[in-house]
Amino acid sequence: MLERLAAGETPPADATVTTVPAPSLLDGRRAPALVVGGSAWHVVAADVDPAWVAAQVAHDPVAAPLGARFLAALADRVGAEPGVLDAVLVAPTAPVERGLELVEADVRQHPRVQRALRHRTDVRVWRTPDGVALVTLGRGVCGRWEVSLEVDPAAQGRGLGTALALAAPALVPGGAPLWAQVAPANVASLRSFLAAGYRPVGAEVLFDS
Repeated sequence: MLERLAAGETPPADATVTTVPAPSLLDGRRAPALVVGGSAWHVVAADVDPAWVAAQVAHDPVAAPLGARFLAALADRVGAEPGVLDAVLVAPTAPVERGLELVEADVRQHPRVQRALRHRTDVRVWRTPDGVALVTLGRGVCGRWEVSLEVDPAAQGRGLGTALALAAPALVPGGAPLWAQVAPANVASLRSFLAAGYRPVGAEVLFDS
C-alpha cells in the first residue's frame, strides 16, 4: 500500500476497514499497532482478530477507526499506548541539488534525534553550518524513509523549515519515497512541508512499543 500511496494511487472511498498483521521494523522488531486511513478507507495493522475490529467500528467505519474510542480499545487489546494522530505526507521527487548547505552531524542527545532513534533505524542527521536547524532521516514502519525537522526558535520565520523540507528528498539513498508525519496542531511544520510540495495522503496513529 505504501508504494501505491507514494505513486499517487488512492484506495477506493468505500468505507472499507482492512485488518493486517502488526507492521515490522527493520531491526526485527514489530510495532504494536498502526492505524492509517484516508478518504473513507482505513487499515488497522495489529495482531488482533479482524472480526473484533469490524465489530468495534461497525457503527461508523468512516470515522471510528481513528477515533478515540477505537484507539483506546485497541490499546487495551495490544497492551500499548497510541501515539499522536499525524497527517501523513509524501515528498515530491528529489531535486538534483539539495538547495541548502547541510553538514552531517552526530547530535544523538538532541530530543528530536532521540525520538527518531526510538522509532526508526538507519538514523542520520544533518544540520545547517550555523547549527540553528537540523533534518533527521531514518527508516520507520515497513522500512519507509521518514523525515523530521527542527528549527531553533530564534531562527524561525525565515523559511528555514521549508528549505529543510525541500532539501530532504535529495538525502534519501536511491531516490526512495520520503514520508513525513506531522501533527495537525503543529501548524508551522505542516505549512513548511506543504510549501515544499509534500502531498497529504492520509492520517495515522502509531502505537508506542
